[in-house]
Amino acid sequence: MFLKYKIMKKVKTIISFFCVTAILISCAPRGEQKDAAEETQEEVKMETPALNLLSQAEIDEGWVLLFDGTTTTGWRGYGNETFPEKGWVVENGILHVLGTGKGEAGGGGDIITEKMYGNFELSLEWKVSEGGNSGIFYLAQEKPDQPIWKSAPEMQILDNDKHPDAKLGVDGNRAAGALYDLIPGDYEAVNPAGKWNHVKVMVYKGTVVHWVNGKNVLEYHLWTDDWKNMVLNSKFKDYEDFLNTAEVGYIGLQDHGDDVWFRNIKIREL
Repeated sequence: MFLKYKIMKKVKTIISFFCVTAILISCAPRGEQKDAAEETQEEVKMETPALNLLSQAEIDEGWVLLFDGTTTTGWRGYGNETFPEKGWVVENGILHVLGTGKGEAGGGGDIITEKMYGNFELSLEWKVSEGGNSGIFYLAQEKPDQPIWKSAPEMQILDNDKHPDAKLGVDGNRAAGALYDLIPGDYEAVNPAGKWNHVKVMVYKGTVVHWVNGKNVLEYHLWTDDWKNMVLNSKFKDYEDFLNTAEVGYIGLQDHGDDVWFRNIKIREL
């Protein structure tokens, strides 16, 4: 009975939304009615995407899901054989790292893929809480008593408006989309806290590219003199595994103690 009530309530809400929209559109001049209707359809489409599915075209291109929307199959805790028992949950087709308010202390810890990748294109969507912080690691190595960030380049996830990191570092190289603490991304390309961002990372024979919401925000080249000089002038200068980044490694998602949501995580090997 309760389930029936919830379904009816949701149906009534959807009907009310479209009724109000129709009334507003009908009051507009005829030329504007078409634009308003198309805009409304686009908004509905963006708010209700197909979650954790691959199109036939994507399958033909070699894409595979890293998250099926219902389980944590294919992932485990960094430094562990199993997935964390706390700190991460799957809910409504979304992988959610739970905030603790304690930064990197507490929570379930970082997670990594069970498989290692070399040349690949990674695509996912993330949403961060107000003041939140997280990251996407790639080419990560797993070594005892060594945190993941000492070996893996990181695409930053951040609330650029509220988190102090956005204004620290140099020229925004700690803001969302950046190669953390090394290369800035594009501040304006990032949607604010509470909104979804679609990002991609491509790694191919040392060339690395970050995209944020369809925009190429940075490119760099591993193992070159430019790479080594950049790292030697950064906080990572003392970490051999970072300086000489591995050719094959794990994909990782960071637990930084803040609420962050992930969906539509997929990858194709190049």
